[in-house]
Amino acid sequence: MLTELASLQCPYCWETIEIVVDCSVAEQEYTEDCSVCCRPIVITVYADDGELQAVEARSEDD
Repeated sequence: MLTELASLQCPYCWETIEIVVDCSVAEQEYTEDCSVCCRPIVITVYADDGELQAVEARSEDD
């Protein structure tokens, strides 16, 4: 499994948090709680040939 550290901004508290993402999957979406405010963030990860391309974060209400 290829993993990489990524930073994103929580859509609730606006704090920047770091997450570990699996770059062996081309596109994935999952929910992870913010490490600051504990609210659920829907995270979408895009990777290409094991390299992280983009990480998007949104609230569950979006």
